[in-house]
Amino acid sequence: MGERLEDILAEDLAVIFCGINPGVMAAAQGHHFAGRGNRFWRTLHLAGFTPKEVCPENDRTILHYHCGLTAVVERPTARADQLSAAEFTAAAADFEQKIIRYAPRFVAFLGKAAYGALSGRRDLAWGLQARTFGNAQVWVLPNPSGRNRGFTLDQLVGAYRQLRFAVDERRPG
Repeated sequence: MGERLEDILAEDLAVIFCGINPGVMAAAQGHHFAGRGNRFWRTLHLAGFTPKEVCPENDRTILHYHCGLTAVVERPTARADQLSAAEFTAAAADFEQKIIRYAPRFVAFLGKAAYGALSGRRDLAWGLQARTFGNAQVWVLPNPSGRNRGFTLDQLVGAYRQLRFAVDERRPG
């Protein structure tokens, strides 16, 4: 699998949404969260981050809403459990430097797995974390993957909306 999904980042964003790694479909199409069952774009809209639901083909427009997209591990897989702990360890330093370079106010990890691997913690709660990462506040959100059916759309929207409220409270100026 040679495809690589490009980050969508700019400096001084409110939030960088951070997936575990790209899905095979997203990498093949060259657009974030392009899998048929992925609920990211719908959740983002319903939580108030975007005024309308963004299509994966228009993923770069997320920058207009002061948000960016990246993943901890660049290698695409069909399932996140196909990644090894060594891949997270190998990606950690470069990933942290990326967050420092772009300086978002928040980095939102989509699922506990990626932040848990980077922080070495297993006892993570959803929401705002006590520690920062790359000088950004850390927020852990449920993963919107279609494979993650442990959360309904309403539950996803509620969790993402809490982050949006925090972003609004900490908006500069």
